[in-house]
Amino acid sequence: MVWWSVRKIEAKDWEDIKNSVINAKYWLVIPVIASLLLSHFSRAIRWRILMQPLGYNTRISNTYLAILIGYMANLAVPRLGEILKCTILARYEKVPADKLIGTIVAERAFDVICLVVVIAATVLLQFDVIGGYINELLGSAIESKTKQLTPRKLIVIIAIILAIIGLAWFFFKRFSHTSFIQKIKKILRGIWDGLISVRYLKNKGWFIFHTVFIWLMYLLSVQLGMFALKETQGFGIKESLSVLSTGSIALVIPTPGGIGFYPVFVQQTMVLYGVKESIGFAFGGLLWSVQFFQMLLSGFIALILLPYFNKKPAYEKK
Repeated sequence: MVWWSVRKIEAKDWEDIKNSVINAKYWLVIPVIASLLLSHFSRAIRWRILMQPLGYNTRISNTYLAILIGYMANLAVPRLGEILKCTILARYEKVPADKLIGTIVAERAFDVICLVVVIAATVLLQFDVIGGYINELLGSAIESKTKQLTPRKLIVIIAIILAIIGLAWFFFKRFSHTSFIQKIKKILRGIWDGLISVRYLKNKGWFIFHTVFIWLMYLLSVQLGMFALKETQGFGIKESLSVLSTGSIALVIPTPGGIGFYPVFVQQTMVLYGVKESIGFAFGGLLWSVQFFQMLLSGFIALILLPYFNKKPAYEKK
């Protein structure tokens, strides 16, 4: 992916990228990282709100550290962090992991809705500038998933799915008395309970507040990044909203942290606003690098702090 993103960059463009990166305002890395960490902290609070209808009130420190570790794990294997943070929190807070997985599914559903809203707002506000490019990105993503799909293959896929459902129903009915099936049912029930926990939220207002706040912090991190380069420091919220939209689409692609895709998507977005391709790539690369190392370092620190924060007093060990 890295090779794909740099394969067309010429020698003269590398000089522009080098000069742009050397002259960047690196002190802005601090507020960018702070805004990203604040968004993760707000996500931890929102996750706790989702768990409360299930009867669990986890410590904010453990919830926050588990989320940071999850983000770090996603850099190695996409989506691994979603499972890992559930198992980590289950270990330290004695919350069933299956119910936590259900809450994560519900949480991701809200994130998808927010992403759709952000993309829609971007297109409506700047259709003449960014609308066509976003439509092209989304079209490419959909096409890549469906171009190999023929009516015959679709029928086969549907038949396989129906066969799996039928076999599952038969085994669940036939061997419902066995401990293994009982355990599977318990896990599925726990996931379902976590998924529908949204219906029973007591703090719906705070849940919505933190959902909006998370995305505002994402937008702020992009806007602060704009100020880092001389060539982009004059851009405002509209341009930042466009970068947030296309960058988020890049992060949805199942690669470790959007590696390769993110700088290119941001580069092509900035070109639409009159920025040279080389500078656009430098800007996208800087944004991606700050996010990458923030997740890597904060996750590593969280791994160290988590056992320390949960160290039992001497009298509890006896």
